[in-house]
Amino acid sequence: MQNFCPCGSSLNYKDCCGAIIEGVIPASTAEKLMRSRYTAFTLGNAEYLMKSWHSKTRNIKEKISIKHWAKSVKWVKLEIISKEDGGELDNQGFVKFRAVYFENGRVEQILENSYFERENGLWVYVSGAHE
Repeated sequence: MQNFCPCGSSLNYKDCCGAIIEGVIPASTAEKLMRSRYTAFTLGNAEYLMKSWHSKTRNIKEKISIKHWAKSVKWVKLEIISKEDGGELDNQGFVKFRAVYFENGRVEQILENSYFERENGLWVYVSGAHE
C-alpha cells in the first residue's frame, strides 16, 4: 500500500517530506522546506516546525499552541501558487501557497507568501504574509 506524502507530491512519504522531517536529507530548496513544514503541520510535529524556523524569528512559546491547533484540524491539501528564488544555489526565496483544512465543520484556508533563508547552510522559514 502506497503511503503518499501529505504535501501532494505523489511520492511516498518516506521518500519525500519524511526524509527531510526525520533529518535523513536536508531540504534542497525553499519549496521543499515549505512542503515539509506543511506535512509537519498535518502530523502535529511541532518539534520539526520549531527546528525549521529561523532562530531570529522563532517563537518557542508558540510550540504547544501550534501543536494543539495543527492536530485539531483536518488537513486537506497544499497548493503551491508561485515561487521566487529559493533554488539549490540561492540563499533566500519566497513561496506563495494555499493550505486547505477543515475546522469546526467548515472549510478554511491559509493563503501565505512565506519568506525563507539559509541559516547555517540549511533552508529555514523566516516569516510569512497572509492574504
